[in-house]
Amino acid sequence: MTSHALPLTVAALLHLLCTIPVITTSISFPDFQLFNIKETLEGIRNRPKPEEQELFRNQNGSESDQVKWEMKLLHRDNLFSHSFPNYSNRFHARMQRDLKRVAFLFYRLSGGSVTDYKVEDFGSEVVSGVDEGSGEYFVRIGVGSPPSSQYMVIDSGSDMVWVQCKPCSQCYKQSDPLFDPATSASYIGVSCSSMVCNRIEKPGCHAGKCRYEVMYGDGSYTKGTLALETLTFGGTVVQNVAIGCGHMNRGMFIGAAGLLGLGGGSMSFVGQLGGQIGGAFSYCLATQGTRASGSLVLGRRALPVGAVWIPLVRNPHFPTFYYIGLSGLGVGGIRVAISEDLFRLTELGTGGVVMDTGTAVTRLPGVAYQAFRDEFIAQTTNLPRAPGVSIFDTCYDLSRFINVRVPTVSFYFSGGPSLILPAANFLIPVDNMGTFCFAFAPSASGLSIIGNIQQEGIQISFDGANGFVGFGPDAC
Repeated sequence: MTSHALPLTVAALLHLLCTIPVITTSISFPDFQLFNIKETLEGIRNRPKPEEQELFRNQNGSESDQVKWEMKLLHRDNLFSHSFPNYSNRFHARMQRDLKRVAFLFYRLSGGSVTDYKVEDFGSEVVSGVDEGSGEYFVRIGVGSPPSSQYMVIDSGSDMVWVQCKPCSQCYKQSDPLFDPATSASYIGVSCSSMVCNRIEKPGCHAGKCRYEVMYGDGSYTKGTLALETLTFGGTVVQNVAIGCGHMNRGMFIGAAGLLGLGGGSMSFVGQLGGQIGGAFSYCLATQGTRASGSLVLGRRALPVGAVWIPLVRNPHFPTFYYIGLSGLGVGGIRVAISEDLFRLTELGTGGVVMDTGTAVTRLPGVAYQAFRDEFIAQTTNLPRAPGVSIFDTCYDLSRFINVRVPTVSFYFSGGPSLILPAANFLIPVDNMGTFCFAFAPSASGLSIIGNIQQEGIQISFDGANGFVGFGPDAC
């Protein structure tokens, strides 16, 4: 069954809009698109097999604007889906991780004043407390000399780079052998008096060596020694990267060896590379449930020609996070009546809109979410409703459809550009039987978060040196 029969030319255009984000300032596009339900369900029923080949593609020049280091991004389902073969279980585990991540961000970015979310109740960061694996997106990195290959979670909301290390008095389960600094010829422990030691938050000192400690909301943590070490990406070797060598690690990082922080602070991997990559990187998160892989590209050559650029919004209170100017939301070509003030960053550093790879579902202030959701419901009366699932209150039973016609969903950015999302980025399956939900949720504070579901399949580039983020022009 299909919900509508359309002329071939229009249907072809709408199918294109289902899979490719449209970024525009003035061109008119249809206010609806076709969403292939059958194809989406087949994708999640036929789980992708684990893969590891062709993880690196490196192109190096002599100048910083000629450096391009490209790594494959693998979704957790490509690596650890055997632990949760049932899609519904994987979905609910993902939502539990998401609640913990968002609680942590709300608490931290609101100055610890959000009473609706108690850290001890929700906890955790980019990774979770369930047994099937950590994080959403992984890269493969060689640590030390000779390099020891490790899967690491990428996180745009963290600055620290760290791995579990031997000897480990307390470690969680990971898929690779623990890194042993004693076997690495390039490992150098950082002294307590080093300027590098003073750059980390709350440094400690033991036996003359710099100690670090990172806590994650729910009591999970990594503690250990700060070191300078060599990281390898295929044929590219980067020396003297400051990393945490975790000898005591608790909780929720099952699967990954550690974390590759891509945040805006000086201790993140991007911040440390600095001039080598010109402060620029790009990523494309492949849509989960597909066999496609995404990419992480470092260097100014990662910045595409033809992208639509908007300014990054600086938050001096929280320099790690990437804020953007969101001015409004649209459904079916209609701009929803929402005040732009709901998305503004305050002088105190609260509110605003953060782009975060570690959060799955986009969160919006309650008033904005309700108006946005109600407009979507008003334009989808042709679709049969289903009960709410997990954090979602707007769901549909699409089990009897091959294709459905859905309204477009748009983000309007400050200054004029808008982004029309592919249908798969705002209607997601919550089981393998055909229940789909509107993939947004209300925020417990004035903070908005653009999550990775809404980012999937879109080429996103950060030019930190000049203060811009770009969208497109290509999909993964």
